[in-house]
Amino acid sequence: MRTPSRTFLRASDGVTIDAVYDPGAAVYDASRTPGDHPVFVVAHGFTGAVDRPHVRRVARAFARYGAVVTFSFRGHGASGGRSTVGDREVLDLAAAVRWARELGHARVATVGFSMGGSVALRHAALYERGGADGEGGEGGEGGEGTDAVVSVSAPARWYYRGTAPMRRLHWLVTRPEGRVVGRYGFRTRIHHRDWNPVPLSPVEAVPRIAPTPLLIVHGDADGYFPLDHPRMLAAAAGDQGELWLEPGMGHAENAASDDLLGRIGEWVVGRAG
Repeated sequence: MRTPSRTFLRASDGVTIDAVYDPGAAVYDASRTPGDHPVFVVAHGFTGAVDRPHVRRVARAFARYGAVVTFSFRGHGASGGRSTVGDREVLDLAAAVRWARELGHARVATVGFSMGGSVALRHAALYERGGADGEGGEGGEGGEGTDAVVSVSAPARWYYRGTAPMRRLHWLVTRPEGRVVGRYGFRTRIHHRDWNPVPLSPVEAVPRIAPTPLLIVHGDADGYFPLDHPRMLAAAAGDQGELWLEPGMGHAENAASDDLLGRIGEWVVGRAG
């Protein structure tokens, strides 16, 4: 039977990624192999990390339904590099998915929150389901695609500044003094360079995800991204996506209730399990 483990992965551009594997429900049934269980690969939000309490809570909730891989995006926690706030992070998620498959799991679901949600959408669009199409020649090594994708509290478009929290986030990312606050106040190392080229936006990515099952989750009290964001994503997905608008829910991992996480777990088992 599998046991919990921790390692450093290497993204295709060489950045080291701190990652944790929890066999979850798979460890309780010795008659089944890891390939019989889905694995949830959790992509945290900006300023999160694998050891943050809200990420561990999400991992524990999903461990009731399968194995779980959590990791810290570049520039976060013990991972190397600097955050590009959703651009190169798609390579980090691809490395985590590849590791999940190397551990024996045939069915992988990616679940992303906020920035991680936008990364999960782009990843699902750029890497073949269960396969290895890389992005722009940056390369896939095999087994880097996902079998189902869940996006929670994700933006639909880049450069959004329509809410006070997003204006503060843009100050944090774009200003030198903001990046100092990010490094020492939020333990997040942010890259100083602008995107070049600008990556595929989430709403542009969504139509490319089919036929991979897609779930879009968003709270109607989200203070970062109002409801036009999930509705844009759902419209772009058409009949290939499912939209859950959660009454009273705020933003990302901290706002996701245990009940919601359980329903997401059940959805993944039904689509990828």
